[in-house]
Amino acid sequence: MTYWRPAQTIRIKTLGLHWREGRLLAACVFNDDGTLKGVRPLGGTVEFGETAESALMREFREELGVTATIIGPPLFMENLYHHEGMQGHELLILFPVDLPVERLPATGGFTFYEDSGTACHADWFALDGLDGPNQPSLYPAGLKTRLQSAQTQAI
Repeated sequence: MTYWRPAQTIRIKTLGLHWREGRLLAACVFNDDGTLKGVRPLGGTVEFGETAESALMREFREELGVTATIIGPPLFMENLYHHEGMQGHELLILFPVDLPVERLPATGGFTFYEDSGTACHADWFALDGLDGPNQPSLYPAGLKTRLQSAQTQAI
């Protein structure tokens, strides 16, 4: 089994914020022992010479076989974190996206594959079921608060 570790450089990542019935689409993040550590919106690394928008659309096309439509301005976050004893550092560009719902299961989540062939699991998560005692974390840290603040401002 291959274990994921953070790159030892600053990475620029783009993530998509897709909602279904008040739940956020996110991929599961596991510890080496297989326990669920948290969840993170889907997306990936921005390659040299690629815009964040085109990288996000490429990631959704490659991993889910769907066309993502960006539906709003980006949210920017810096993410300094530790995973299995190693530090990671990312600059994140998060876009609200619309996805063709008929191409994704409505319940129970689904498996998709990274370009490396690694199997990943994604599902829809209610924000109130994340970041609490005995609940998985929402990554990057602080994203839940930013999303709740944006929802409050939209009301």
